[in-house]
Amino acid sequence: MDFIEKARIRLENWITHNDHHQEEYEMFAEQLESAGKKDSAAHVREMIEMAAKSTECLRKALKALE
Repeated sequence: MDFIEKARIRLENWITHNDHHQEEYEMFAEQLESAGKKDSAAHVREMIEMAAKSTECLRKALKALE
């Protein structure tokens, strides 16, 4: 397996990993809101947006390998 194939696999794994965490973060933000911690939930949601941007960068990197 050459470096590019390994890079593709690594990027795909990181994307999958990030997507899984995104789901967890959103559930946690909802739990914080339910507990009346709206400010904490808002900060977690802000982080979710940043994480989504980083995942988009990984998707672009993967596409650029084509």
